[in-house]
Amino acid sequence: MNRLDTSERFELIRHNEADAWIEAVAAEMADSLNLDIRETGRARLLLSGGTTPAPVYQALAELDVHWDRVEVSLVDERWLSPNDRDSNAWLVRESFLKRAESAHFDPLVRVGKPITECVYTANLQAQHSQSPTLAVLGMGNDGHTASLFPGSKDLGRALESTLPYAALDATGCPGANQWPLRITLTPHGLRKCRQRLLLLRGKQKLEVLKQALESSNAQLYPILNAIDMDGPKLRIHWCD
Repeated sequence: MNRLDTSERFELIRHNEADAWIEAVAAEMADSLNLDIRETGRARLLLSGGTTPAPVYQALAELDVHWDRVEVSLVDERWLSPNDRDSNAWLVRESFLKRAESAHFDPLVRVGKPITECVYTANLQAQHSQSPTLAVLGMGNDGHTASLFPGSKDLGRALESTLPYAALDATGCPGANQWPLRITLTPHGLRKCRQRLLLLRGKQKLEVLKQALESSNAQLYPILNAIDMDGPKLRIHWCD
């Protein structure tokens, strides 16, 4: 059974079992997409990479949604080809798009194009598309979300950007691993989403979230940028 912790800043839904967590998140995502499809004829979905959301994407693809009316893009991407197995595009394609075959996918990285041009194209598409129905976020043990890494030299610029996407160099940030160059959704872009979900697994992630909330330092814990913004509360789905 779910337990709901609420505050003025977010809603935290705790799930007792992984299967229940997967089912509940997938159902909530499908409901959001179907609502936009009914109201506007289309929906736009922004997905994150990582192993945590992959089973949710698999379950979502099996639900009753008019996937031919859904545009899919990414919250962020490593500076890799979309065909690289370490790219977020590859994970989304393997876990979701191969099942929801009729959905339209816009990768953030364009093969053969420089990162500045890829960011320009991502911003152009975002500005000419409907506002995202839903963004699915994750959080690293360093408190980053999207590719907003604490300690990045580009973090301040990305946080203050008035465009949906920005390039970011996370050289020296442990959470970026061997892929420091990124394209990331900015808080401005996230603010345009009608709904925001944060998917967490494990007690350590819950402890990081607690530390972030106690800190109130959005530079040290960029996840706070997804919590402390206008609009609907961030909904956090957690399971051990």
